[in-house]
Amino acid sequence: MPHFFSEGHEIAYHDEGSGEPILLIHGFASNRMINWVYPGWVDTLVNAGRRVITMDLRGHGESAKPYDPECYRLSLMAEDARRLLDHLAVERTDVMGYSLGARIGTLLALAHPERVRSLVLGGMGYGLVTGIASPEPIIAALEADTIAEVSDPNGRAFRQFAEQTKSDRKALAACMRVSRRPIPAEDVSRLVQPVLIAVGTRDKIAGSPQELAALIPSAEVLEIPNRDHMLAVGDPVFKQGVVAFLTRKD
Repeated sequence: MPHFFSEGHEIAYHDEGSGEPILLIHGFASNRMINWVYPGWVDTLVNAGRRVITMDLRGHGESAKPYDPECYRLSLMAEDARRLLDHLAVERTDVMGYSLGARIGTLLALAHPERVRSLVLGGMGYGLVTGIASPEPIIAALEADTIAEVSDPNGRAFRQFAEQTKSDRKALAACMRVSRRPIPAEDVSRLVQPVLIAVGTRDKIAGSPQELAALIPSAEVLEIPNRDHMLAVGDPVFKQGVVAFLTRKD
């Protein structure tokens, strides 16, 4: 898997297909393989005529895993994405992020609007503005010696996911300490790109997609029926909706 360096941090990425590019940014405790390859996203988008760029965020997958929480500020991870575009000589791209990746994609679009043609926010509704579940139980769960010590249901779910993905739990805990900070509504309302907000109807984490869409001039909502935050990722309705959105926008 190829790598490049962003502010001294080694970032892993993959680039395949041809046509208009789309950058995919995964969620917390996930990686490019689990979020995008295994659920069939890369194949779906390549088959739709897209050049698909995926990356492992700091602290995840095959990228560097610093333990300093200050390394995981959303603005820094958004700049990792921007530097990846520079590294690949991609001047302008569609961007899709899921959960934490949606936060990063939003900041990338705000900081560099000329680089982002459109934005798909998966697994993220009004929680983008208000923040979502308290990070403290998740941090405690990640730092616990064993999962048997974890009683908080949300913390336990993230601990199980981190173990399934064979993640560095210390790096994830550092990331969690700063990466869930909300983005002010007045900033979100400055998004000028077409935006698709895709959230499962049983997602208790993301917040209301309709309330988020009301802030953004060119936003639309895609509801993913009967899916929660974890299971919405690979749903066919999600894939079909994104391909249709990209096609309409083109």
